[in-house]
Amino acid sequence: MRHTISVLVENKFGVLTRVAGLFSGRGFNIDSLNVAPTQDATMSRMTIVTRGDEKTVDQIVKQLEKLVDSIQVLDFRDGEYVDRELVMIKVGVDPQSRAEVMQITDIFRAKIIDVQPKSLTIEITGDESKVEKFIDLMKAFGILELTRTGKVALPRK
Repeated sequence: MRHTISVLVENKFGVLTRVAGLFSGRGFNIDSLNVAPTQDATMSRMTIVTRGDEKTVDQIVKQLEKLVDSIQVLDFRDGEYVDRELVMIKVGVDPQSRAEVMQITDIFRAKIIDVQPKSLTIEITGDESKVEKFIDLMKAFGILELTRTGKVALPRK
């Protein structure tokens, strides 16, 4: 089962290494990891998506709470949250398929950010389900390149 964990940490050298080491040292995998400073430049927020049963996630949360640089750990199993992911995808197009790709992009409220003679680069944000559906539709046109930010999340309350 996939779980999303948010960790507020001190924005200091080596914190990311310690968190990654905690996961690798215990044999836990990270599906996605997003780290960036918050409104307070002394803190960063890490959004970690991992897989595991309840016992595994409980252990991960406890270990994260023990880290010296950890300020707050939120396990999003326990409450409502909002999440988003950003994807940039370059799709191959020809004169016949260009209009169809542009129409699908519009339906998904995505944005074309670069136009080339044989490709379109598209930016899409949304929850994982929306992003996955868009990517599946673009496969028919030929995905040339793709990059994802990983999930970012905040609690609703």
